[in-house]
Amino acid sequence: MKLSDIIASVGVIILLIAFLLNLFKKIDAESKLYALMNFVGAGLCGYSSYLISFYPFVILEGIWAFVALLSLLKVPRGT
Repeated sequence: MKLSDIIASVGVIILLIAFLLNLFKKIDAESKLYALMNFVGAGLCGYSSYLISFYPFVILEGIWAFVALLSLLKVPRGT
């Protein structure tokens, strides 16, 4: 197994765990943990795609990681 395969596998596992935890109502989709898991998982998947020069997934996972980062950094606003 190549390094890119290991990195991708870890990233996918993190994304799937986040999805399952949300699906079974263990974490909320609005939580910082969910956003962090999506950011890390997508980042790892994007990096592994870059390592194998599969650029459509670099773009997809890069956007996914960016949106997760925005969610992670968002500051609640009062009314």
